[in-house]
This record gives sequence, structure tokens and C-alpha cells, in this order.
Amino acid sequence: MNSKALPRQINNIEVGVYECEIHLKFRLVEEKSLLGDREQLMQMLLEALTEGSDDFLEMLQASVKAQEVSEFKASPQMRRQLMRLRNAVDTNQ
Repeated sequence: MNSKALPRQINNIEVGVYECEIHLKFRLVEEKSLLGDREQLMQMLLEALTEGSDDFLEMLQASVKAQEVSEFKASPQMRRQLMRLRNAVDTNQ
């Protein structure tokens, strides 16, 4: 899955590493062939969820948890990105 951080202005913000957990339960009207491609299904669900429930998607339950974790639990790539963000904050101040 391809994910990009949302663009945001950096003004005196602290950045950290977070573990996020999302549990969704919904009913969906969709082509059966789509259900075989997990990547395509995930992309379609995310788009549908951002637009809200409609005649083809019925949200039954949603829960979200997020907690900050040690940056040492992150991959080396994420730690490098974290350092870049912190350096960007330092140079903008």
C-alpha cells in the first residue's frame, strides 16, 4: 500500500512515532472480483470511508487507537524521516 503523510506546515510541533490500530465493521455492495485483490479493496475502502456512508457502504462499527511508542521500535527508514522532520523544525525556528 502506498501511503504519504499529509502535507502540513511545521510550526513548533513535536513529532513522534505512533502505533495506530483501526477496527472497522461494515456492509458493502461491490463487485465480487474486487474482493480478491486486497490492495485494490483497501484503496477503495479508504476512499469510500473518507466520503462517508452511502447506499453502497454501511458503517456498522469503527474504533481507533493510537499510542506513542519509542522511536527505536520504528524501522530505520522511519527513524531517518523522524530526524529529517526534527531538523526541519530546528531550521524553521
